[in-house]
Amino acid sequence: MRALGHPPLLYLITDRTLCGTRSVLDLIEEAARAGVDLIQIREKDLPTRQLCALVEEAVARIAGTPARLLVNDRVDVALTCGAHGVHLTTQSLPAAVVREIVGPEVVIGVSTHSLEEAHAAEAGGADFLVLGPVFETPSKKPYGPPLGLETFARIAARLRIPVLAIGGITPENAPAVLAHHAAGVAAIRMFAEAEELAPLVARLKSSR
Repeated sequence: MRALGHPPLLYLITDRTLCGTRSVLDLIEEAARAGVDLIQIREKDLPTRQLCALVEEAVARIAGTPARLLVNDRVDVALTCGAHGVHLTTQSLPAAVVREIVGPEVVIGVSTHSLEEAHAAEAGGADFLVLGPVFETPSKKPYGPPLGLETFARIAARLRIPVLAIGGITPENAPAVLAHHAAGVAAIRMFAEAEELAPLVARLKSSR
């Protein structure tokens, strides 16, 4: 498996509408230099050319850091623009199909919401999973009620690859999540709304 960083893994998912005074590229660069392990560009509404330009600039901005840059769903953009990997959803191509396309070195993450989805992604060659929502959060309402810590822990304990928690993650509840078999945490708002990322990342990295 491709090395993803040192646990607990931190996964920033972008939403350029939530970046405040920063640009999304500034957020990505700051996150990478602060020690965020994985960064997913999730700007679904961007036309392909604009998305490619964003990914290429992001790759350049994080050069020299250990951070891995992933593109949401768009395998073609990830491969063309030099990203380190791709993040798949339940509506994407299956992980096994994508692994056949991208080969062994490209990082594949998969969003999952149940044990069945998690097992399928692991069997398909995913490097890590994002599982949730763990807590109540508006962006995850379409995926059903929150799993809660105990259900999350039961699912994560049955998998061999890293399982990151998503859904309502905050600096305050992250330690409890990490104590329930989470290999790390994924979030949009927690990172985008932080005034400074370096102190937040340091605090999260010391949570386990």
